[in-house]
Parts: sequence; C-alpha cells; structure tokens
Amino acid sequence: MTSLDYEKLVMELLNAEHEKREMVRLTVQYPNMTVEEAYAIQEQLVAMKQADGYRIIGPKMGLTSAAKMAQMGVNEPIYGYVFDYMVVPNGGTVAMNELIHPKVEAEIAFILKEDVQGPNIDATDILAATEYIIPALEIIDSRYANFEFALPDVIADNASSSRVVFGSRLVPPVSLELDLLGVSLSINGEGKAFGAGAAVLGHPANAIAMLANMLSRKGKGLKAGEIILAGAMTEAVRFVAGDVVFAQFDQLGTVSFRSTD
Repeated sequence: MTSLDYEKLVMELLNAEHEKREMVRLTVQYPNMTVEEAYAIQEQLVAMKQADGYRIIGPKMGLTSAAKMAQMGVNEPIYGYVFDYMVVPNGGTVAMNELIHPKVEAEIAFILKEDVQGPNIDATDILAATEYIIPALEIIDSRYANFEFALPDVIADNASSSRVVFGSRLVPPVSLELDLLGVSLSINGEGKAFGAGAAVLGHPANAIAMLANMLSRKGKGLKAGEIILAGAMTEAVRFVAGDVVFAQFDQLGTVSFRSTD
C-alpha cells in the first residue's frame, strides 16, 4: 500500500468514530493487508489523535484468551491505546449517541511505578515494576459493520478502543493472586458474565509482559504512570440505553456506569 492509502484508511476510521457510524472493514478493500500494515495504520491513527490534543492514558491488550487467539488464527494478542477522552468516571454515564454498537467486558489494569523495556520481559518483571492493580470496565466499539472483522481490521481500528471506566480502589499486586481473582459482570442486576484472571493468558501479568516484548520490536516500552489494561476476564456483553452495568471484583471492589440515550 502507498502512503496515500494509509492516510485514506486512517481518515475513514477516524471519520467513522467521529460520525458514530459503521464502515466496511478495511480487508474488503485490501484482502491481503498484513498485520504489519495494520499496525502502521494504527500508529498513524494514534499520532493524529495526539496531534488533535488527546493524551494516551496507556496501552491495552486484546485477544488475550486462548479461545479468541485460536478463533483469529494468531499466537499472540494484539494491542491498542486508551486516550483521555475515553475515560468515564466510576459510576458515571456513557452516552449511547456517542457510540456505534458498544459491548462491555471486565478487566484489570496495571499502574507501573517504573519503566519496563523488552525484550525478554516476564510476569515476574511486570509484577516487580507494578505499583497498583485497579479494576476496570472496558467498552469496546468496533467501527466495522456488525462488529465483524479480520485480524488486520481490528488492529488498524486501535483494537476497538472506545471507553473505559476505572475503579477507585488501588491495590498493590503483592497482596493479590491475580490468576485466581474473580469478577462478576451484571446488567440491571442480572448476572451476564463471570471470569477470573487466569482467563488472561493464564495470569494477567503474562499479558503485560507480552505487551512489553511486542513493543520492544519497535523500540518502544511501557512507561511509569501508565494505566495498562491486561485484557478481558469475561466475554464482551452488549448493552443498551438505560442499562446499569456493574462489576464486582474480588479484593478490588466495584466498577459501574449507566448508559443513556
């Protein structure tokens, strides 16, 4: 693909997000798009958001379950970025008219106290570099029609990043068994999904370590103070206007939001 194509595709993705409308997935136009090309599109998209004044809160991991990786035919997860405009206060509101067809999933996030630079990072390194663990609800909102995409599509689309709600309790990792930590996700008081940290590559710190190693291929690393989403502990659940979404995390407290028109 030429540089003109990259710019065109980035603008298509940005316009779909801004206009809150579905678009045809990129691999319909470019069926041979590679993962490397998709990340190049994502990098330009992220750079344009930064040029518009938005600030990165931290990276996020996606496709961190064995089932999702098998479904997409990959042997490692993907990553994207969460921006400041995506953050919703705990207990706050999410406006459906700002989104397309959102889904919510329960996750935990790592707050680093020191920089981490790969390669050869493992979970032990991540836990040693982590100051706090916090609970989160991530709202994903693919820009593609019917939430259907191939792997390069979702990478280019910043891993479907849309909104995130962080909990208020910050807990040092030393006091937690993150692989055994459970969560229940409910909508309007009805249980919809349940999970544990082991659903994230066996242990959530494994996902953060893999992220550090993936970023190192591009000369990048994880930075102190970033809030990094490890990946979904539960399936992604659709919600509609008027719903109250609530997650209860073992030892980490609760995270919630209400959706409005």
